[in-house]
Amino acid sequence: MMTMSAIQYFTSPEMISTFGHLGFPDYFRMELGIAKIIGALVLILPMVSSKFKEWAYAGFGIVLISASVAHIAVGDPIANAITPIVFLGVLAASNIFYYKLKSQK
Repeated sequence: MMTMSAIQYFTSPEMISTFGHLGFPDYFRMELGIAKIIGALVLILPMVSSKFKEWAYAGFGIVLISASVAHIAVGDPIANAITPIVFLGVLAASNIFYYKLKSQK
């Protein structure tokens, strides 16, 4: 999900206008897109240290909570604010299962 949204940050005119609607500068969209791609690679590459994976999980959590707050702050429909929270649940489940698999080794 993070990789797909990052790609949209660079290619989708709708996503570009959404960042403007939320009041973010254009450079933030680019920074966030790059950070999401790096974070996704950190999570999927097995040779990356678990310390880096912890930071990626934390960063993604902050991004998802911030996205929800931003949508609420500008008065968007509640569905726009709930969607990032749903993905936060998926992220939390991924983190739980990552540590369960890691403890079995």
